[in-house]
Amino acid sequence: MANVVKVLVVGLGNMGASHASAYHRNPGFEIVGLMSRSIKSKPIPGELKGYPLFEDYDEALRVAKPDAVSINSWPNSHAEYAIKAINAGAHVFMEKPLATNIADAEAVVKLAREKNKKLVLGYILRVHPSWMKFTELAQTLGKPLVMRLNLNQQSGGPTYDWHKNLIDSLIPIVDCGVHYVDVMCQMTKARPVRVHGIGAKLWAEADKQNYGHLHVEFDDGSVGWYEAGWGPMMSEVAYFVKDVVGPKGAVSIVPNPKAHKEGVSDSSDIDQHTKTDAIQYHHAEVNPGDKSFVRKDEIFTMTDEPNHQELCDREQAFFLKAIQEDLDLTESMDAAVNSLRIVLAAEQSINEKRVVELA
Repeated sequence: MANVVKVLVVGLGNMGASHASAYHRNPGFEIVGLMSRSIKSKPIPGELKGYPLFEDYDEALRVAKPDAVSINSWPNSHAEYAIKAINAGAHVFMEKPLATNIADAEAVVKLAREKNKKLVLGYILRVHPSWMKFTELAQTLGKPLVMRLNLNQQSGGPTYDWHKNLIDSLIPIVDCGVHYVDVMCQMTKARPVRVHGIGAKLWAEADKQNYGHLHVEFDDGSVGWYEAGWGPMMSEVAYFVKDVVGPKGAVSIVPNPKAHKEGVSDSSDIDQHTKTDAIQYHHAEVNPGDKSFVRKDEIFTMTDEPNHQELCDREQAFFLKAIQEDLDLTESMDAAVNSLRIVLAAEQSINEKRVVELA
């Protein structure tokens, strides 16, 4: 059996706790520390009690001597933490986004290549079987594609402060947008050439705009839009749109309306962000005479699909495989930089009130 990978987990919020749970239950990993700046004054999940706690990142690297570091902190710390981890000889798993600017993102990827360290980004949709099927079906619709995606979240209860604090680092279309423009790039396999963004500040307590909308054009003629808003005022009407149209038809993800959790708005329920329930495939071909459709819509039911924790387990299983089998991660690292470039161009477009051309 390959050597156990000693991992330091940084950040114990929603994603950090899920990833820590995955490491705790995976025999290929050994947690050698949990780190956040105030971890000693906060409750630790039961299964994670007993692991060494650190409130200083440099001390954690020095004392724990990890083989790998899992970075799940606020986005504005991602690049700094990753560079320190790689320079300390550790592989890195990092929650999205890679950084808050392209220069830092490229620096992290460059260093990982130079030091021959694995850098795996938390693009959870890449390990989700339903989203993989959604992407595969979209690629059968012909070109160009029209891609319509959104994820609006109504902030209340535990998600109120979480969303407000996230906005201090990145606006919603940047933070969550990297997932969905990455999907667009996978569907089209084309080069993004032009980005336009609009935004609005509806939440007085948030430091930045809490609503945004981006449009991206590709060199094959495909176009896509992504919409994201967080806040207590956000509507839950049409908060979940995952729809792709091409010359040959359309593919749509249909959410499960019966999966409501008490005390949490549907749009901010983290399990709902990836859950599909079903994929509907509409075929555009019509009969020559009455123009009726030749084929009925197909429904692909996604029973027993993984929940959020199981998806995190899959991400960490892939991280372990990448380390143990020395996988080539060039494509996924380049894709992470590419998707970040698109969403940051959208933010630039909002700030400068113009369309941004991508080189």
